Amino acid sequence: MILEPVAGLLITVPVLLPAAIEFGIDPLHLGIVMILNLVLGLLTPPVGLVLYVLSSVTGSSVQTVTRGTVPFLIPLLITLLLITFIPAFSLWLPGLLVK
Repeated sequence: MILEPVAGLLITVPVLLPAAIEFGIDPLHLGIVMILNLVLGLLTPPVGLVLYVLSSVTGSSVQTVTRGTVPFLIPLLITLLLITFIPAFSLWLPGLLVK
């Protein structure tokens, strides 16, 4: 929630990628999980930057924007759990393209 996505990727990927490869995790799967986590961080109150951008663009308060985005956090969290624990959800399309 605190880091910008680019900074989060630049800091965590060099550390996590070798460990993930060592444990047999597909690098593409790791990337998809990391990007979805960073998107959730941008939407999560109280420091989600997207909330402040939406508030500025729409002229609404941050509280109003937060209430509008909360229903979308639940499906995103469920999707994150499914993609994280069932890699086939995120790797089936790339698998079709490689063949």
